[in-house]
Amino acid sequence: MKKILLFLIALGLAMGVSAKKIVSLGPFITESIYDLGAEEQLIANTIYCNRPDQAKDKDKIGTMLAINIEKIVSLSPSVIIATSLTPNTTITRLKNLGFSVVQLPEAKSFNELCQQFIQVGGIVGKKREAVRIIEKVQKQVGQLKKQITNKSPLVFVQIGIRPLFTVNQDSFINDLVEFAGGKNIAKHSGSGIYSKEEVIRCNPNIVIAAIMGFSADDISQYWQRCSIDAVEKKQIYILDSDLICSPSPITFVTALEKLIGILKNGQ
Repeated sequence: MKKILLFLIALGLAMGVSAKKIVSLGPFITESIYDLGAEEQLIANTIYCNRPDQAKDKDKIGTMLAINIEKIVSLSPSVIIATSLTPNTTITRLKNLGFSVVQLPEAKSFNELCQQFIQVGGIVGKKREAVRIIEKVQKQVGQLKKQITNKSPLVFVQIGIRPLFTVNQDSFINDLVEFAGGKNIAKHSGSGIYSKEEVIRCNPNIVIAAIMGFSADDISQYWQRCSIDAVEKKQIYILDSDLICSPSPITFVTALEKLIGILKNGQ
């Protein structure tokens, strides 16, 4: 019996089987783990981790900002993967409790998004698979960029309404807009907070709005009061915030395909 047990352990090591128990504190992390086929290692995530559908069935440890530390302690994870939104006080407390915590900063570009995916791959013992996926994704993005024929429409990306919040060049979402052939009017903004007056002054041809706690009607009514080209030509598009704000490299391609279609229609 002892020989059989030793053989099974050795076989597991040879196959790269990991005994890690991982808690994910963000949608990108959760989706990446599933993309890598390592979901059995994922023991819990946040209530915002909705992709894929199976992720909804995992134990929940709260939101990305309000984390139930007692719940995490009860699960005894070997690794906790945090995001840039995870409060520093929470990370410090978890580390003081003896947990291994890896924090991923906010990705400022598509390349950083890819690098973080590979980092997650390393944590779950699937770095080679992660590299293969990224190589495929980069090829797909390159092929999509070659198909761009639109005339660089001016784009405004709305992430929040109160206050009006957007993205500048320090966000991978800016890459998403530019890869799709658009020009982000807020690219050189000093922060994400943006004024409605400045949007009107720049007069974007297209507005991409992510649903972030607001209804489609709220967003539509907000922009109807603005005299801009996007409103006059009915080029206000409301998209799934998960797809725009927290994609994995694989769903980045999906978002890019969708945005390319939108920008073509908005010419």
